[in-house]
Amino acid sequence: MNHFIFNGKIYQLTDPVIGPGSRGLRYGDGLFETMKMVNGNILQQADHFERLWQGLHVLQFEMPRLFTQGSLITAIRSLARKNNHENMARIRLNIFRGEGGLYDAVNNTPNYIIETWALAEENGRWNSNGLVAGIFEDAKKSCDMLSNIKHNNYLLYVLAALKSKQEKWNDAIVLNQFGRIADTTIANIFFVKDEMVFTSALGEGCVAGTMRKALINHLEQNNIALKEMAVTVEDILNADEVFFTNSIYNIRWVRQIGNTVYENDLTQKIYASFIPTIS
Repeated sequence: MNHFIFNGKIYQLTDPVIGPGSRGLRYGDGLFETMKMVNGNILQQADHFERLWQGLHVLQFEMPRLFTQGSLITAIRSLARKNNHENMARIRLNIFRGEGGLYDAVNNTPNYIIETWALAEENGRWNSNGLVAGIFEDAKKSCDMLSNIKHNNYLLYVLAALKSKQEKWNDAIVLNQFGRIADTTIANIFFVKDEMVFTSALGEGCVAGTMRKALINHLEQNNIALKEMAVTVEDILNADEVFFTNSIYNIRWVRQIGNTVYENDLTQKIYASFIPTIS
């Protein structure tokens, strides 16, 4: 049986740890990081914890002296070892406020849960069949102080994922309040047009993905033309190539959105040069 960690202590999956007064349960009052571990090491560790700490500041958490990046990393590695997931795993670190009502939190210190799942050996490899995606239009993402962090108010993405399953898509593209492209349920979006790479700017409401950041740096260092911009649906449907990025799957080529079918020439080249550099 797999185990999880709650506030530093290891529990079995069947052990109850959260009561009905939890603000995390009541209000989604918290945030999370999804990370990948390979051979006992957390990939892009510094970027994940930089985003996490920025989010904790935005949500006005008070940080106890012993609540540190080092202590969380030690706990993650301990849990992965106990669950025998050190070889390749998905790690989820969820941080949330404890008990209290909307105006009367008991305190603002973080509670946390760490979970691990084994990943298949082929995880992150080139997806030669390509993804099929669609555009979710029933709700929109706001462009605000919460847009770039991975907070626990995830209903928009839940609904987009349900739509994706109904339509038999592999993923759904989420639009911002202006009807432009933000991101997908689990990834950032890039597209290629005339040998140039484009992606939604952070001001357009997308999550500030760690893989997005790493790829942008890689493209700039290798003199591959890149532009962060306001991306329209028309831009995506008229693109030559489209691909999604996240910290678990790396780069995944998108074969089709709606009636538009995409190539993958430059995407494959980017994948081949970029993946060996991830650490």
